[in-house]
Amino acid sequence: MRVGFIQMEPKLLDLNANLSKAEKLLKDAAKQEAQLVVLPELFDTGYNFESREEVYSIAQQIPDGETTQFLVEQAREHEMFIIAGTAEKDEKGRLYNSAVLVGPIGWGYIGKYRKIHLFYREKLFFEPGNLGFHVFNIGVAKVGIMICFDWFFPEAMRTLALKGADIVAHPANLVMPYAPRAMPIRSLENRVFSITANRIGEERGLRFIGMSQINSPKAEILLRASEDKEEVGVVEINIEEARNKKINEYNDIFKDRQPKYYFV
Repeated sequence: MRVGFIQMEPKLLDLNANLSKAEKLLKDAAKQEAQLVVLPELFDTGYNFESREEVYSIAQQIPDGETTQFLVEQAREHEMFIIAGTAEKDEKGRLYNSAVLVGPIGWGYIGKYRKIHLFYREKLFFEPGNLGFHVFNIGVAKVGIMICFDWFFPEAMRTLALKGADIVAHPANLVMPYAPRAMPIRSLENRVFSITANRIGEERGLRFIGMSQINSPKAEILLRASEDKEEVGVVEINIEEARNKKINEYNDIFKDRQPKYYFV
């Protein structure tokens, strides 16, 4: 399976500009024959908001809003699955830092995830996610979604792995330096592939670190982007590697778990 990330610099509060840029980058991913592509967290809105009113003015409903419909059209045109972070406004006006999954003809809108672990000032604008961690079957693979700061909590990726994820998609707006070092280990300890799609640039004094990457179940960094350039990265992966939880003939990382000792 060919999977990839899009690393881009969204323009704060400019939906049209961000969708236009994503369209061009998705076309590049399609030329590389990507079957699954992950875009950054809040790719359509930018990140460093000053007020809830700013978020509210640009947030979209899912799946009827402009962003999700744009992604559905792109997935259909390029015959790929797309996961992308977006600001969601529900029917009651509540705001969520969400991600949507859409697919090619016959699939359309598939589902969404709402970020559970909100980072820093996100707590001023968004509600914590209330849908839990979910794994989506896209035919050739099972894909789980978490967003940015979720990675900091090992339970997030472990939950997705225990629910059967082969791949964990990780839309992000990373500003701290740790995730590029930690995500290969998250992949190793769960024996899954991970795709971190980060953004670049600076927004109202907040600098984003780039370094989007794809990691294997053996902690290999299969591909890593730069810190400051817009890039599309695509690699071939073997899904079967994520379905073998054995590390030797005696140890299976899931069968060897002892959950009765883990929690207090």
